Amino acid sequence: MVKKRPGKYRSARTSSKKRRKATEKVSSQTLLVDNLLVFLAGRTEPVAIGQILQSLDLPRNQRKPLKSILDGLEKRGKVERRSQKYLLAGDSGLLKAKVDMNSRGFGFAIVEGSQAGQKDPYIARAHLNGASHGDAVLIRIIGTSRGRAEARVVKIVKRGIVKLCGIYFSGRKTGYVTPDNDRLPFTVLVRKSNNLGARDKMAVLVEINDYGTDGRSPEGRIIEVLGDPNTAAVQIRMAIEQFELPAVFSEKVDREVRLLEPLTSCDRERKDLRHIEHVTIDGETAKDFDDAIAVEKTNRGYTLYVSIADVSHYVKTGSAIDVEAYRRGTSVYFPDRVIPMLPERLSNNLCSLVPDEDRPAFTAILEFNAKGRRTGERFCKSMIRSCQRFTYTTVRKILYDRSAGERKSYRPLLSMLESGGELAALLHQRRMDRGSIGFNIPEADIHLKNNKIDSIQRAERNPAHQLIEEFMLAANEAVAETMDKKNRPVLYRIHERPDPEKVDLFTEAATSMGLQLPRTEITPAWFAGVIQEAENTPAEYVINNLMLRTMQQARYSPENAGHFGLAAEYYLHFTSPIRRYPDLVAHRVLQNMLAENTQTRVQILPEKAKLEEAGLHLSKRERVAVDVERNTQARLSALYLLDHIGEKFDGIISGVTSFGFFVELLETFISGAVAIRDLSDDYYIYDNRAHKLIGELSGTTYQMGDVVRVRLDHVDMISKKISFTLAT
Repeated sequence: MVKKRPGKYRSARTSSKKRRKATEKVSSQTLLVDNLLVFLAGRTEPVAIGQILQSLDLPRNQRKPLKSILDGLEKRGKVERRSQKYLLAGDSGLLKAKVDMNSRGFGFAIVEGSQAGQKDPYIARAHLNGASHGDAVLIRIIGTSRGRAEARVVKIVKRGIVKLCGIYFSGRKTGYVTPDNDRLPFTVLVRKSNNLGARDKMAVLVEINDYGTDGRSPEGRIIEVLGDPNTAAVQIRMAIEQFELPAVFSEKVDREVRLLEPLTSCDRERKDLRHIEHVTIDGETAKDFDDAIAVEKTNRGYTLYVSIADVSHYVKTGSAIDVEAYRRGTSVYFPDRVIPMLPERLSNNLCSLVPDEDRPAFTAILEFNAKGRRTGERFCKSMIRSCQRFTYTTVRKILYDRSAGERKSYRPLLSMLESGGELAALLHQRRMDRGSIGFNIPEADIHLKNNKIDSIQRAERNPAHQLIEEFMLAANEAVAETMDKKNRPVLYRIHERPDPEKVDLFTEAATSMGLQLPRTEITPAWFAGVIQEAENTPAEYVINNLMLRTMQQARYSPENAGHFGLAAEYYLHFTSPIRRYPDLVAHRVLQNMLAENTQTRVQILPEKAKLEEAGLHLSKRERVAVDVERNTQARLSALYLLDHIGEKFDGIISGVTSFGFFVELLETFISGAVAIRDLSDDYYIYDNRAHKLIGELSGTTYQMGDVVRVRLDHVDMISKKISFTLAT
């Protein structure tokens, strides 16, 4: 027995070596297959084995193994053979994708051409192969886990980020830049000769010259010193750079804009509506007025005029202005500036419906009965003349506060505004009755003063906002219904039904907060009922936010799928062509419909763009705008709290996890987290079904919807993460 043990030991060791060698052989063969497929992916013509050997730097004795691999790939449909030469087949197993990194070091592959709702493959840190956020890559699916595909990066096709913002830390001979974006898990080495005189801890813009290999850090040069990162202007600039928003228009666009002549005469194709008492109603700081309204009371009910700036008169399809507007897709708004879709001369002048100036427009003339039901609609190209620029505050004082002074000041327009208030109330009630979801999510209004954040508070929303919203919704629905019934190709604004799994999770969370939810079909009316039940309770804010996350993202599509949130069968965007390109598309389609018997038809999209592609592109541009505005709010919120370390605040628990809970401050709507490790009075257990933390000894609970008092402990300006502890 004793003599056999060494033999057994040697046998086990030999077996282990064989397994290791076999694994290494499989690994090297997999690498060879990947290199081979990557090489063929860049070829348009078939190549011979000899050329493949030379290009992959393989010795001649690898010809036979390579031929064997190629034969196997051919049998599996990965490559095609043409006269002893090889070409990549359609199903090569490699997918084109874009890397979306997570701050914890792993990523996801946004696969080119993937279907809506399809889960992005997961890429573990070990399988990134040097890829970083935003890189265009080739990936291979290597397995699945928890219902999601797992992938490995085979090749980096193109770097997504060649310049970035960050904080510069200086050294004696070299310095480095820590990226301001926590999804970039590296620092950039900057030699002293390339630091542009940047001082320690300054915000800079750095260009990456070399991404580095074999564990070597990327290296770059500073191309601009932005300044003190603890100022609002610099943080906003960093957000703009992070999302690569265009700062200026090209000289070609500027030249076209300079040559534009204002249209002030009403030609034959336009209806003269200058006698109609149009008014604009916007915020105090608004500069671009793209919608004007007028309401007349009739024997049968009401006539609503919604007149929208005729941007298409100036922005001709395929012009440099048009191509750039399509590329941008939308305007992006910041507390101190706007990055517009159109140059300022168009957005704030030629296309802006300013008072006492003739302006070309598209007008929807909508008839309603005394109960607010639409009974007719007409559309025309028009010439209007706004007679008053109102603010929401002024209209609120006139119609809802019934201010004697304001009503006296605007007596000539009082009757029109009163009729507008009546019609808006009827339209709102009809919309609620059909099940439209009335989200009530307050927004933070950030005020800057002398490059400092003066205050962050709840943005005012009064009934005058609702009045304009109802009229814009009515016009959008009327245009959409007309387009659908006349079978006109256009971009609809669609909002599909929520994922049933997400609805189940929402129902579970709402029930845990004490709401009694009816067991009926999940419709817009059901969600509207949940909001109504939560109204005026501590859980109202959380319920509205959870519901919003449950919904699918609205998007643009040539296929009319209706709008779930609005409970609308027909919907598109028509009312804001100064700041949204899909509205400009709707105007061009409407113009073609009106000019059906003439020769003045126009192309609706820039050359080569298809409607389906435009829907995808413009939906993406809208999401970028939303992301950059959220990013800016997070930056400025963190910056605002830097001066409040140690102070106490009231907040509401907006989410509970196994590692703690999130708190939204009641006054400023700034979100932060309380870590479970800082709950030192007890050992807390996470109940994932009830969405609460429960103290094992005391029974103390923390759950969504609870109001708590917290103390600000830490602000991380790189990650924009805010840490609280419970106040005593």
